[in-house]
Amino acid sequence: MRSIKKKKFVLVSFFILWGFINSEYLAETQKNSIINLFCIESIKVEMSKANLVYDEKIAMETCDCYLREFLNSTSHQNSISKCKLETKKKFNL
Repeated sequence: MRSIKKKKFVLVSFFILWGFINSEYLAETQKNSIINLFCIESIKVEMSKANLVYDEKIAMETCDCYLREFLNSTSHQNSISKCKLETKKKFNL
């Protein structure tokens, strides 16, 4: 009898833990997606202002750079500046 209760406890604990881990991952994915959407829209606007044709590859590279820098504790503004510079060099803009 004790063995069945112990197995149920372990099983329930596992599912609760799995739920917490999964919900944190889902929240992180959604946050990154929202940041990514804003980033891409910002690049579209900036490229339009500079009379450049929007290129999805440029936008994705720049936003990946921004997210990587920002998540590595670089400030928002420093991330933008660094990634703009890298993109300009890489794509000869």
